[in-house]
Amino acid sequence: MKFSSPLIPGTLVQRYKRFLCDVTLAGGTTITATCPNTGSMKGLTDPGSRVWLSESDSPTRKYRHTWEMIETDIGAGPVLVGINTNHPNPIVFEAIQAGKIYELKGFGSQRREVKYGVNSRIDILLEAGIGGRTCYVEVKNVHLMRMPGVAEFPDSRTERGVKHLEELANMVAQGERGVMVYLVQRADAESFQIAGDIDPAYAAAFKAAKKAGVEMLAYRCRLTPDQIALDCEIPIKFAK
Repeated sequence: MKFSSPLIPGTLVQRYKRFLCDVTLAGGTTITATCPNTGSMKGLTDPGSRVWLSESDSPTRKYRHTWEMIETDIGAGPVLVGINTNHPNPIVFEAIQAGKIYELKGFGSQRREVKYGVNSRIDILLEAGIGGRTCYVEVKNVHLMRMPGVAEFPDSRTERGVKHLEELANMVAQGERGVMVYLVQRADAESFQIAGDIDPAYAAAFKAAKKAGVEMLAYRCRLTPDQIALDCEIPIKFAK
């Protein structure tokens, strides 16, 4: 996924009201930007951090800038981390269409945001595959890292996330495929695991969904101020 123009660097002043942040730009001007992330963003909101913003020229936008990335260092060197939760779905969709996710190749039709289950929308619906099975793909954004090299999800309690796992398990029970893709928006991730101490209910739902046949995948990204691209699959550490 390429940005329409290179991102603008700045220094984070504060994140507040969940959806807003103040950033000081290179020239010294402090602006308010949209923060497209409703999670806790644990470890990614330290004042003084170097951040990158995109800019829109839309006359209907209240805030022209959107927070896209932050540079962080948890002891293994600085790394760019994507915080925009709107990006994982199109990144994964593009990767599927380009045949970059081996487990999701071979489908003749790909659609996004399709209604299914109990008042839900699946992120990506794959149809016309080998054997005629439909594949329901849910995508989760991952940016939490508390130990070097180990990406984790979630970073806060998520009832909605539990519901998505249960919906996928229901699709598998009906004879279809259900796949959860954890997209890690940071290049320093060597493995992925569920943060069960943060959300025990999600950890239990993850374990139940896996047992029911839901396929779990984790992929990391390469990030630059010009683009975010799928890099490679990383192993998932499954709790016993």
